[in-house]
Amino acid sequence: MEGEPISALCTPALVVDVDKVKRNAQRMIERFQTLGVQLRPHMKTHKTLECADIMTAGSRRCIVVSTLAEATFYADHGYDDILYAYSVPFDKVERCAALSERLELFQVLLDHPDALEQLKKRPLRDGRQWHVWLKLDCGNGRAGVLHSDPAALRLAQAIAEAEGVQLTGVYSHCGNTYNCRGVEQIQTVARETTSLILQFMEKLKAVGITCKSSIGSTPSCSHPVKDMAQLCEVHPGNYVFYDVQQCVIGACSLDDVAVKILTRVIGHCPHRNQLLIDCGWSGISLDGAGKLPTGYAVIEGHPNLKLLSMTQEHGRVEPISGQLDYSKYPLGSLLTLIPYHSCATALMHSVYHVHSEGRLLGRWIPTRGW
Repeated sequence: MEGEPISALCTPALVVDVDKVKRNAQRMIERFQTLGVQLRPHMKTHKTLECADIMTAGSRRCIVVSTLAEATFYADHGYDDILYAYSVPFDKVERCAALSERLELFQVLLDHPDALEQLKKRPLRDGRQWHVWLKLDCGNGRAGVLHSDPAALRLAQAIAEAEGVQLTGVYSHCGNTYNCRGVEQIQTVARETTSLILQFMEKLKAVGITCKSSIGSTPSCSHPVKDMAQLCEVHPGNYVFYDVQQCVIGACSLDDVAVKILTRVIGHCPHRNQLLIDCGWSGISLDGAGKLPTGYAVIEGHPNLKLLSMTQEHGRVEPISGQLDYSKYPLGSLLTLIPYHSCATALMHSVYHVHSEGRLLGRWIPTRGW
């Protein structure tokens, strides 16, 4: 189908605007080159080789992954310096060890002493060391040992002192930027997170420990503050695609969103003042809970339409106000959905259809599983 218009695709179809992908990636690269901070892009949004090559400018080095399936996929395609940024799952220690013994630099992350004990029970071959990042909670409230808890410093010291283990860095996800509205709020969170992790680095320095520091989230890295120049690394990921959620937060504009879902009108329901479309939650996900004024997505070019609800393979679309003019939406006609959360939407598709200016260039195949 190369060269054909995206309208030739069977729907629902996930389409990727490669020009926007490249633009988003290049902006992030330049942003942190200017600050003098290493960009370690996260692969979890897209999980493809082609997009990873764009995000790393072809270096195939210095990436973050959220699953061992991703880690193995990228290792199999020549990637190295991979950080598995997920608190070490005990059932996967052996798989982590295999990657640590295979690659020049495979890194894991932990936030509990029991995880450190698991690594110590599995020494690596050939004199290799486990490269470990300590996960710190600087206000996000998900994984990580709380930055102010004395146990955080004790755990960092235990990692640094353990035989066969190296404390490579301290890692914090400022996912609390997802509660922000506007650049000022985003930058306030970025400044606070940076300050807290740098304070923790000073505590480490006081006990003779030096290692890297890293924070990340797409909003904070889309609008970095100057204090972030004191960090070693940042690790955003969603920015390569962006989505409506990022627009609402203030991280990007709607024009920056590189991923959309094509869907077709398959039913007229005048008794309900609704259209049926062939995209249900299996094609876009239920993330966002329909809380946008336009429901579960933005329907491009149709500000008065709302994706009200979905079943597995059907979507119900109705006007925000007034009566539908069905002559504008004949059966088989295309609508374009801009997803609330591109990471969740991408996960629903086994193929991404890549285009430039609406003409198909090829397909990207993501890796799947854990």
